[in-house]
Amino acid sequence: MRNPNRRTALVNAAIEVLAREGARGLTFRAVDQEAGVPNGTASNYFANRDDLLRQVGEHIHVRLSPDAQRLAETMAGPPDKSLVVRLLQELLERLQVDRTGYLALLELRLEATRRPELQAALTRTISENLEQNVRFHLDAGLPGDRTTVVSLYLAMSGLMVERLTLPDVLPEDQMGEVITELVERTLVSGPGGHR
Repeated sequence: MRNPNRRTALVNAAIEVLAREGARGLTFRAVDQEAGVPNGTASNYFANRDDLLRQVGEHIHVRLSPDAQRLAETMAGPPDKSLVVRLLQELLERLQVDRTGYLALLELRLEATRRPELQAALTRTISENLEQNVRFHLDAGLPGDRTTVVSLYLAMSGLMVERLTLPDVLPEDQMGEVITELVERTLVSGPGGHR
């Protein structure tokens, strides 16, 4: 039986390689070297390169997920626009801390345009993640509806690409204001703050 901790370490090493070298640089040998394990180890855990890419795609969202305790502390506030702003700011902070994870996800998205199986797997993973975000938002009683969450998701995706790939386009000191305005303009006041 293969060691699940070693598999996770190999997947995390693959994320590092993918972010640094791109999809072309992602080889079993590069993963073994990044993980500091003997050559041939990755090939014992992944059937082929497509399997490795698929598992990286599945794991990235686990790696980029919020810390449960911090999320619980954040959610202790009233479910209003300011809480939505805080959640989005914490998302951006989390992705800036694990910039490598998000850059690897961008590399995977590009690679998925050339690999139908990866595209299907990544589409499934990202769709499930988006639906979890919609359910979380609605179940928490935050203002807005499904369209609001999808709109914020799309806007934040663009903001994250800019921030993590070309950080000087939007300086760090403007991020708070941009996110606040994004929420203000996306959420339309009405009964309960819902659209």
